[in-house]
Amino acid sequence: MKNFQLLVLLILIAACSKKERPKRFSAVQIKTVIEDSVSIRAIEFLDSKTLAFAGSGGVYGTVDVNTHTVRSNIQVYDSLYPGFRAVGKTTSDFFMLSAGNPALLYKTGDTGTMELVYKEEGEGVFYDSMRFWNDREGMAVGDSMNGCLSIIITRDGGNTWTKSPCSQLPDAEEGEGAFAASNTNIVIVGNNAWIATTAGAVYKSTDKGKTWSKTATPIVKEKPTEGIYSIDFYDENVGFAIGGDYTQPESNKANKVVTQDGGVTWQLIADGEEPNYKSCVQYVPNSNGEGLVAVGFTGISYSQDSGQHWKRLSDEGFYSLRFLNDTVAYASGKNRIAKLVFQ
Repeated sequence: MKNFQLLVLLILIAACSKKERPKRFSAVQIKTVIEDSVSIRAIEFLDSKTLAFAGSGGVYGTVDVNTHTVRSNIQVYDSLYPGFRAVGKTTSDFFMLSAGNPALLYKTGDTGTMELVYKEEGEGVFYDSMRFWNDREGMAVGDSMNGCLSIIITRDGGNTWTKSPCSQLPDAEEGEGAFAASNTNIVIVGNNAWIATTAGAVYKSTDKGKTWSKTATPIVKEKPTEGIYSIDFYDENVGFAIGGDYTQPESNKANKVVTQDGGVTWQLIADGEEPNYKSCVQYVPNSNGEGLVAVGFTGISYSQDSGQHWKRLSDEGFYSLRFLNDTVAYASGKNRIAKLVFQ
């Protein structure tokens, strides 16, 4: 009987170990599902079946990930065709936010059309990214105005938005903002939120945006085109940020940083090695924080060891990426959205 119980225990241990072992990738298969004359930097899964997007020229829509059926529309404000760089979602609504002046934030309405729920006008208005903590509370971040980042917050499911006063925010460096390159300047885990900026800094809130702290990172940030372009966290402690300089896309010096303590400290990693400039980084789901994929117009790169070493999987360029599961992702870029199957 003891031998039988030991055998069962060994089988269970082996099965659990096999189940928890992260997948390793060596290649990626790319299939274009949308091809149109639109630049798409913001995508978000509404559920396991639907990918939503918004882009230039007021274009927005959805992709059925099973059939790749595309439904799209154009949002017009007066005679303007807004350029959307940020999207977000709750259980019941989809949101999209235009980048420039005026900033226009829309949510899906009960009538089946998009409703304007926030508008901001003024010199320097430029919004970059949006995320939600839950179905009631969310935030968007924009470039600095009057000495601090522009942060707007909703506490009622996106019906109304309030701009945080500079008295509640850390001082911004002159010209500090966020790159509207992939809608990945904000990460939310639990009650925490992190914002990555053009000044190579990371802002953190532990109370859903009520208070903020600011930490410098060693990422390159001497020029307006340098800084952090994208940030992601696997859990409350493990995070990764990437960027560089899109005007010198082959440079891979001081463009990647990692944290193991929730963003209290950041260290350079894979310095001077692959990858070069990238506009989006995402952790691979179910990878124990070891799997990372980074995309940019410079191609697709993958790490299986938490960012220490990387392999270029493709030279095809994209702006942003979202994982559907631990092997399938969708990426958006210039004139297209594609399905990526990692192998």
